[in-house]
Amino acid sequence: MTSRIPTSALLDGLLHDADAERVTLGRLLDGLGDRSFGLVMLLLALLGAMPGVSAIVAPLLVILAVQMMLGHAGPVFPRRIAERSVPTRGLARTLGRAVPVLRAIESFIHPRWPTPFEAARRGVGLVVLLLGVLLLVPIPLSNVPPALAIALLAVAWLEEDGILLCVALAASALLLAIAAGAAWQAMGELGWVRGFL
Repeated sequence: MTSRIPTSALLDGLLHDADAERVTLGRLLDGLGDRSFGLVMLLLALLGAMPGVSAIVAPLLVILAVQMMLGHAGPVFPRRIAERSVPTRGLARTLGRAVPVLRAIESFIHPRWPTPFEAARRGVGLVVLLLGVLLLVPIPLSNVPPALAIALLAVAWLEEDGILLCVALAASALLLAIAAGAAWQAMGELGWVRGFL
């Protein structure tokens, strides 16, 4: 059984193999293989934690989650988006900052206990879908907890760390339960669920 190449090393290799001037999103995702979902999820989660961006990020996360639930091997983007290229030099600068952080994470997060990945592939998509919807709640800073939960799921997915995945799913379930309780209470105060109380 061959050992899994760290994501940081995979990104380094993609940059070295990229065309000298520009690289397309489709080529990057093809090179990431089964980790393309994890990387796109992580990038969207980090963007979703920023103020004012969650309304754009949430629909993209929902599309990504639905594709995961349908069992796609990786994200599928329209050709116009997949063939859009970015300057290799700019991408190298961005990844130059991200790769050391990934290496630090990889020192204590690594492939272990693969069972959850075999059993819960579509379930993770459902959780990401629900967390993506939570990003749209119009309360200041309410986007940060679901974005961080999605980022944790993405890191676990990237590194195939089943233990971290279970921790991330438990944290997500707690967050969704709190959100559901708050929504129920708000509906009760508005009189929408008076008949059930």
